[in-house]
Amino acid sequence: MTNIATETRSVIVEREIPHPPEKIWRALTQPHLIEEWLMKNDFKAVVGHRFNLRGEWGGVLDCEVLAIEPNKALSYTWNFVHDDAAFNLKSVVTFTLTPTRTGTHLRMEQSGFRPDQKQAYGGANAGWQQFFANLEQVLARTD
Repeated sequence: MTNIATETRSVIVEREIPHPPEKIWRALTQPHLIEEWLMKNDFKAVVGHRFNLRGEWGGVLDCEVLAIEPNKALSYTWNFVHDDAAFNLKSVVTFTLTPTRTGTHLRMEQSGFRPDQKQAYGGANAGWQQFFANLEQVLARTD
């Protein structure tokens, strides 16, 4: 029997946001701001730092910071342990910030969804739309 590498899918959300990269970076890396738009957390902007994201739905995501390039890129694991393989997720979330004339192009990619994880993929697709809407509200009311 041979192991065939399973192809994975990604959720990608891109937005043009009328704020400078530095302001968005703060919202992506300061725990009290992350909590406002994403989830409760114990995040630290340090490569190798392990942290949890705690969802209002009762789930806990196990994460580890993989890469940090201040005001440009942030990457961390986004793992959810579940007995049902369709929801047992090992993924990576990467934010990329690119300055534009009017603010910042923000790109988020969550990679690692297996073909048998259609519900998790659909949930992430919808979830990230809501997270980005929340993020834009936080950015609009913070300095």
